[in-house]
Amino acid sequence: MRSKEELKAAVCAAIERQSEQIIGLGEAIMDQPELGFKEEQTARRVCESFADLGLRYERELALTGVKARLKGQQSGPTVALMGELDALIVPDHPRADPATGAAHACGHNAQIAGMVGAAYGLVAAGVSEELAGEIAFFAVPAEEYVEIDYRLGLVGEGKIAFLGGKPELVELGHFDDVDMAVMIHTSSSAQAEGAVGIARSSNGFLAKNVRFIGRAAHAGGAPEKGINALSAATLALSAIDAQRETFRDQDCVRVHPIITKGGDLVNIIPAEVRLETYVRARTTEAMLDASHKVDRALRGAAVALGCSVEIETVPGYLPLCNDPDLGELFKDNAARIFGPDQYRDYPHGGGSTDAGDLSQIMPVLHPAMTGASGVIHGPDWGIADPAAGYLAPAKVLAMMAIDLLYGDASAAQDILQNHAPNMSKDEYLQQQKALFRRELFAGDQTGRMQREARHGDL
Repeated sequence: MRSKEELKAAVCAAIERQSEQIIGLGEAIMDQPELGFKEEQTARRVCESFADLGLRYERELALTGVKARLKGQQSGPTVALMGELDALIVPDHPRADPATGAAHACGHNAQIAGMVGAAYGLVAAGVSEELAGEIAFFAVPAEEYVEIDYRLGLVGEGKIAFLGGKPELVELGHFDDVDMAVMIHTSSSAQAEGAVGIARSSNGFLAKNVRFIGRAAHAGGAPEKGINALSAATLALSAIDAQRETFRDQDCVRVHPIITKGGDLVNIIPAEVRLETYVRARTTEAMLDASHKVDRALRGAAVALGCSVEIETVPGYLPLCNDPDLGELFKDNAARIFGPDQYRDYPHGGGSTDAGDLSQIMPVLHPAMTGASGVIHGPDWGIADPAAGYLAPAKVLAMMAIDLLYGDASAAQDILQNHAPNMSKDEYLQQQKALFRRELFAGDQTGRMQREARHGDL
């Protein structure tokens, strides 16, 4: 039986031999970005890679997800190595899709290349006979929380229950056979001093679609006969801004609304104005408190202008809690490539990821690794160092899988024994489904409010 060190050396050498193919996959995905729940071509590339490796796979999980498995010689835990399929909307990115504005300005193309690269290394090195348990190679859809109206339409059609990929996969039971999950997010020199790092946590969020409903009238000839929905929306934005000093610093609350529709014609009093916003926070309790204050500001603006406001709230993602034991394995293996002096402990992050949802119910690690340049989610983002951006994640993921499942999988068993999940799957689903809500508040003298708790029929 080969030692762990011999297995790791064999896996890394196999990844190097396949470097041209792994890098080519990442670059091909970069040039064909697709938005969440629409990642048909990216999923096809993943399927082709698994087929080349002789791995049996499931496809069309949560519409576009793909999962393959590599079984060890003995039974044991299942470790998922994950990569995300989708892009986001950055229309001025030089490699954006001209029709959709989609661009891989977040490094998900590198995640898929790294996950597939790990599969190449582990299969080619023949490690399965010396492992206990299974490795699931999981390409997951729709991490970027965009096109909310489109996804709500999918919910209404019964095609999905949640607006994010990993929550939907949890709902469908595709993580029921997974005991822990690991992925690597690409970072750039503009983000951090070191080459690799881990933040212990990041924000969760919920999302709101808001519609102010006024009354149209001639803006020049009869403005007194109208009710200006744009004025109500503008007042609501000011009221939300006035709430900011009430948010505790330690809760890391972020509320960032945008106006998606400001009216129809300049000579007509705006009768319909639409907003979208996230409400982010470090804890679920702080997120719900901030959500209440945002709703209060929206209703107050409707009262002030005498219009109505429709507030649709949907669950986003829960706060990320990185598992410290998985973090130590990552730190050790990343040091083999970048050196121990290149590791950094990152502070709490104000962004959000649906890996946070998984981290509430199982051990999860979502660290960062360099390889890109530019500003994340910006038009200058891209993989600048293919060895660091594509090959290093593949090697680290593969070496972590070996550490976890080598021999009798004692390392994975220890992590599972030490880990106390924050909630069960059923508790998670119940909590998140309860966030689906739509209310219509009449801000005229009657002050009527209709509130409807909904899920699945939005």
